[in-house]
Amino acid sequence: MKRTMLIAAFMLILSIGMSSCTSVTTGNYRSASGSQDKEITIGKVQKEIRKGMSGAEVAETLGSPNIVTKDENGMETWIYDRIATEASYNESSNVLFLMLYAQGSTSSNAAVSQRTLTVIVKMNENGIVDSFSYHASKF
Repeated sequence: MKRTMLIAAFMLILSIGMSSCTSVTTGNYRSASGSQDKEITIGKVQKEIRKGMSGAEVAETLGSPNIVTKDENGMETWIYDRIATEASYNESSNVLFLMLYAQGSTSSNAAVSQRTLTVIVKMNENGIVDSFSYHASKF
């Protein structure tokens, strides 16, 4: 009888220990080419990029652009294109043992979303910021 009670107590403790919940979330802006550059946010662009900055200051603030083009007037356009993928996965399982009867349940939930940020900086022929714009989306 004592042995049966010990086994039942052990199984109860084991079932409580086996209940679990796991959650994982990841997401960082990365350049479209996949390299890990400086983090760029809309707030950083609004706060730190301004007309009249030098190209060196922009590069120090935002890092290397993904695309650089030059038009026939000698004006350069720097394009920063960033993508962030956020994945969230939740799994929970509950297992309950009562003597020789076992019952278990498992549920899981996964969600993936993406954010994009494109910053366009136009420089004059002297390498000074003439204008800039940005676009952000989430889906």
